Amino acid sequence: MQENPFKGKRGVRRLLNALRYSLEGLAAAFRHEEAFRLESWLALVLIPAAFFAPVGGTGRILMIASVLLVLIVELLNTAVEVVVDRISAQEHPLAKRAKDLGSAAVFLSLVNVGAVWLLVLLD
Repeated sequence: MQENPFKGKRGVRRLLNALRYSLEGLAAAFRHEEAFRLESWLALVLIPAAFFAPVGGTGRILMIASVLLVLIVELLNTAVEVVVDRISAQEHPLAKRAKDLGSAAVFLSLVNVGAVWLLVLLD
Protein backbone atom coordinates (compact mmCIF):
# COMPACT_ATOMS: atom_id res chain seq x y z
CA MET A 1 0.00 0.00 0.00
CA GLN A 2 1.34 3.44 -0.91
CA GLU A 3 1.87 5.87 1.93
CA ASN A 4 0.31 9.30 2.03
CA PRO A 5 2.52 11.69 -0.02
CA PHE A 6 1.75 14.52 2.42
CA LYS A 7 3.57 12.68 5.20
CA GLY A 8 6.98 13.07 3.54
CA LYS A 9 8.22 15.83 5.84
CA ARG A 10 10.54 14.84 8.65
CA GLY A 11 12.13 16.38 11.72
CA VAL A 12 11.54 19.99 12.71
CA ARG A 13 9.60 20.76 9.50
CA ARG A 14 7.12 17.99 10.31
CA LEU A 15 6.69 19.33 13.86
CA LEU A 16 6.14 22.87 12.61
CA ASN A 17 3.59 21.64 10.06
CA ALA A 18 1.79 19.64 12.75
CA LEU A 19 1.69 22.70 15.01
CA ARG A 20 0.29 24.84 12.19
CA TYR A 21 -2.40 22.25 11.35
CA SER A 22 -3.34 21.99 15.03
CA LEU A 23 -3.68 25.75 15.40
CA GLU A 24 -5.74 25.90 12.18
CA GLY A 25 -8.00 23.18 13.58
CA LEU A 26 -8.50 25.04 16.86
CA ALA A 27 -9.24 28.25 14.97
CA ALA A 28 -11.74 26.47 12.68
CA ALA A 29 -13.49 24.88 15.65
CA PHE A 30 -13.73 28.22 17.44
CA ARG A 31 -14.92 29.99 14.31
CA HIS A 32 -17.51 27.42 13.17
CA GLU A 33 -18.65 25.49 16.25
CA GLU A 34 -20.84 27.18 18.86
CA ALA A 35 -20.45 24.28 21.30
CA PHE A 36 -16.66 24.49 21.12
CA ARG A 37 -16.79 28.25 21.73
CA LEU A 38 -19.01 27.79 24.80
CA GLU A 39 -16.81 25.02 26.17
CA SER A 40 -13.72 27.16 25.52
CA TRP A 41 -15.20 30.01 27.55
CA LEU A 42 -16.02 27.52 30.28
CA ALA A 43 -12.39 26.33 30.20
CA LEU A 44 -11.16 29.93 30.43
CA VAL A 45 -13.13 30.27 33.67
CA LEU A 46 -12.57 26.82 35.20
CA ILE A 47 -8.86 26.35 34.52
CA PRO A 48 -7.80 29.53 36.34
CA ALA A 49 -10.35 28.70 39.08
CA ALA A 50 -8.58 25.38 39.61
CA PHE A 51 -5.41 27.28 40.55
CA PHE A 52 -7.28 29.11 43.29
CA ALA A 53 -9.12 26.08 44.62
CA PRO A 54 -7.97 24.87 48.05
CA VAL A 55 -6.75 21.51 46.74
CA GLY A 56 -3.44 19.75 46.31
CA GLY A 57 -1.51 19.30 43.10
CA THR A 58 -3.13 15.99 42.17
CA GLY A 59 -6.63 17.38 42.62
CA ARG A 60 -5.73 20.48 40.65
CA ILE A 61 -4.38 18.52 37.69
CA LEU A 62 -7.47 16.25 37.72
CA MET A 63 -9.70 19.33 37.64
CA ILE A 64 -7.78 20.88 34.73
CA ALA A 65 -7.48 17.59 32.82
CA SER A 66 -11.22 17.00 33.08
CA VAL A 67 -11.89 20.40 31.51
CA LEU A 68 -9.35 19.84 28.73
CA LEU A 69 -10.92 16.45 28.05
CA VAL A 70 -14.20 18.18 27.18
CA LEU A 71 -12.43 20.26 24.53
CA ILE A 72 -10.66 17.19 23.13
CA VAL A 73 -13.87 15.16 22.92
CA GLU A 74 -15.71 18.12 21.35
CA LEU A 75 -13.03 18.39 18.66
CA LEU A 76 -13.33 14.67 17.89
CA ASN A 77 -17.13 14.92 17.85
CA THR A 78 -16.91 17.84 15.45
CA ALA A 79 -14.54 15.87 13.21
CA VAL A 80 -17.04 12.98 13.08
CA GLU A 81 -19.89 15.36 12.25
CA VAL A 82 -17.90 17.08 9.51
CA VAL A 83 -16.93 13.78 7.89
CA VAL A 84 -20.50 12.47 8.07
CA ASP A 85 -21.81 15.69 6.52
CA ARG A 86 -19.10 15.53 3.83
CA ILE A 87 -20.13 12.04 2.83
CA SER A 88 -23.82 12.89 2.44
CA ALA A 89 -26.34 15.50 3.53
CA GLN A 90 -29.12 12.89 3.32
CA GLU A 91 -30.54 11.54 6.54
CA HIS A 92 -29.37 8.02 7.26
CA PRO A 93 -29.68 5.90 10.42
CA LEU A 94 -25.92 5.26 10.55
CA ALA A 95 -25.13 8.97 10.13
CA LYS A 96 -27.54 9.76 12.96
CA ARG A 97 -25.99 7.07 15.13
CA ALA A 98 -22.48 8.41 14.50
CA LYS A 99 -23.53 11.94 15.41
CA ASP A 100 -25.49 10.78 18.46
CA LEU A 101 -22.53 8.73 19.70
CA GLY A 102 -20.25 11.74 19.38
CA SER A 103 -22.76 13.88 21.25
CA ALA A 104 -23.01 11.24 23.98
CA ALA A 105 -19.22 11.29 24.36
CA VAL A 106 -19.28 15.07 24.85
CA PHE A 107 -22.10 14.72 27.37
CA LEU A 108 -20.17 12.11 29.36
CA SER A 109 -17.06 14.30 29.35
CA LEU A 110 -19.14 17.15 30.79
CA VAL A 111 -20.56 14.82 33.46
CA ASN A 112 -16.96 13.85 34.19
CA VAL A 113 -16.06 17.52 34.82
CA GLY A 114 -18.88 17.83 37.32
CA ALA A 115 -17.97 14.59 39.08
CA VAL A 116 -14.23 15.34 39.25
CA TRP A 117 -14.71 18.89 40.48
CA LEU A 118 -17.31 17.83 43.05
CA LEU A 119 -15.23 14.95 44.40
CA VAL A 120 -11.99 16.95 44.49
CA LEU A 121 -13.56 19.96 46.16
CA LEU A 122 -15.42 17.85 48.73
CA ASP A 123 -12.37 15.75 49.59
